[in-house]
Amino acid sequence: MTTQSDDNHAHSTLNDTPSTSVSDDTVSASDAQQTNANNSAQTLAPNTIILADALTDKTIAWRIHNCKISKKTVTQDLPLPFLYHYDSLDDVIKQTHPLTPALLAKFNMPMTAHEAAQFIGISEALLSSPWHVKVIGSLVVFSETLQLAVRLHWTNSGKETQQIYTKNAADALTASFKDWQFFGRVDVLYKNTQQALVSIDEQAPANAQIMNIDVSSDYQLLPSPHALAIIAKLDADKVDLPWFETAILERLE
Repeated sequence: MTTQSDDNHAHSTLNDTPSTSVSDDTVSASDAQQTNANNSAQTLAPNTIILADALTDKTIAWRIHNCKISKKTVTQDLPLPFLYHYDSLDDVIKQTHPLTPALLAKFNMPMTAHEAAQFIGISEALLSSPWHVKVIGSLVVFSETLQLAVRLHWTNSGKETQQIYTKNAADALTASFKDWQFFGRVDVLYKNTQQALVSIDEQAPANAQIMNIDVSSDYQLLPSPHALAIIAKLDADKVDLPWFETAILERLE
């Protein structure tokens, strides 16, 4: 799977492909009504596309473009609480350098491995310094048939950084993406005038669960509750949607 350098490709592709209504590339209104049976206050028009269901539909020919990294940190130089440094020691070293009241007082104090070694009174080489990894990126997933593009954001961890104990930076980066996740804002570009597109927030009141997404030549920002619903659905079905992980891992290389 290949990635492109900007969102313009998705824009131009959606412009060049006529709006089409085909049953094998859409999520039917009846399916949505079955999964949202409690939503009696709002109804869906026939052939309506449900955004979350469409994005996780493996029968749709989704493509990935503009998968890029906006922030990347892979370093061993960031401070950690003293307890992390002490816990990384071999048991033999811990026995010869037991915790004293003075060391216990520093347990939550952030410091470098060099500083921790000085406090304990050992060589810095005896401490295992983890790699601090934080990567943030974005991608655009789109369907030419549906005339629909969605811009998503991804990261290796919800923490400020993820600590990985490996010998080199490359292995740390790979290990940190074992449980990567989507997060943040969701933007939608929709140009199909033949079918309605909606987002559903099942946590909202029954008369406000369905949000219509207008046809537009620009990306539209989803409200936070709907973005969270989309992200939750994508993360739950992530294993069955390999094109996302493939594009992200290719970008890391």
